[in-house]
Amino acid sequence: MPAIRPRHLCSVAAALALTVTAPATATAADSSAALREVMFVGNNWDGTADVIKSSGDFARIGRINVIPDKDERMAEINANPIKWIYFMAIRNSVGEGHDQFVDDMYSTPDGRSVVVSRPSFADVVSLDLATGKVNWRFAVSGYRADHMAISPDGKRVAVSASTSNTVHVLDIETGKELGKFATGDKPHENIFTQDGKYIYNMAIGDVNTQTDAPWLDWTKGDRRITVVDATTYQQVKVIDMRPKLDALGLNDYSDAVRPAVFSPDESKLYFQVSFFNGFFEYDLASDRITRTKTLPKNPATSDDRTSFVNDSRHHGLSMSPDGSKLCVAGTMDDYATVVNRSTLQEGPLVTASKPYWATVSGDGKSCVVSESGTDQVTAIDFATGRKQVSVPVGDHPQRVRLGHVAANWTSPSAG
Repeated sequence: MPAIRPRHLCSVAAALALTVTAPATATAADSSAALREVMFVGNNWDGTADVIKSSGDFARIGRINVIPDKDERMAEINANPIKWIYFMAIRNSVGEGHDQFVDDMYSTPDGRSVVVSRPSFADVVSLDLATGKVNWRFAVSGYRADHMAISPDGKRVAVSASTSNTVHVLDIETGKELGKFATGDKPHENIFTQDGKYIYNMAIGDVNTQTDAPWLDWTKGDRRITVVDATTYQQVKVIDMRPKLDALGLNDYSDAVRPAVFSPDESKLYFQVSFFNGFFEYDLASDRITRTKTLPKNPATSDDRTSFVNDSRHHGLSMSPDGSKLCVAGTMDDYATVVNRSTLQEGPLVTASKPYWATVSGDGKSCVVSESGTDQVTAIDFATGRKQVSVPVGDHPQRVRLGHVAANWTSPSAG
């Protein structure tokens, strides 16, 4: 088996800038269409995506309605008892009483469309950024769509179908399925390697059950990292963190890998797990966990695991482009912090309300976290660890991704 050398391109927004910039520049040159780098903020409960500046003051540029076909989708769901049951189950479990209308999104290299995964509608759609209309729709297997990833050349998107334990890989322009592969239980994060040859998928198991005590961990399902060949979609490797945690005496820690990011030299993986206020460092060459970082607990946060939203005490991790700093979203502890990667010393704890994701600004100078509790995104300076600015967005922002729109883009009338 060839050596598998992952990059942080698709799990760190700064890296996403790289994955999109190259093909977008070429396309822009061919069509003479000027592009503008932006950030897309998915407002999960709203069914909208805010488009904001990718650096500086992060001011809002416009908004997109990501569910223009809502009436049609709801008619289908209401006509199918099984679909209706799953729709309501999503609302009342992982949705915390709300419908989940946007999980993840990526713009096409030419900046003409944005591709969105919609959990409650169990699909992926491409939306025309000029008109707001649906270009194409792909219904995932099962009943819920989740995290996506874009290939380095910007031509493919991989989307997790969480109830069927499947990842679909789609042509970003047409929505045609190019391939699919099986995963562990409840596939979540997807990462393409820099050369586009491999896809990493993290399966997190059942995160919406109440069997959260350590002795009931076995009920959470098959949680693992599945690595596949991105051409044949055949499995080439599985990474199971359970024995690696046990080897350190961390038997009570979950092995459900949540957000993860690779170091620039491709030797280390940093990842969060369910219930834990901190993260781990994993060395790929030695196949072992090399360091554990426990971050401060908020005294106001209960230690009752059943009170954590979808089992995620901390959910959101990114890395500065030079690899010197990590940015951590302390979801249930209501803060975000910048950590020195060399010493693992955290900086100031920046107050944030249920921060759900961490990404990197277009200029690479800031960490941007989505505050789902107060409906805003907040930028934190990597150099100082201090808050820079907060910008209001829609209801329950989660994923934040770098992308492109036309230089003169404004919100579509349909949005």
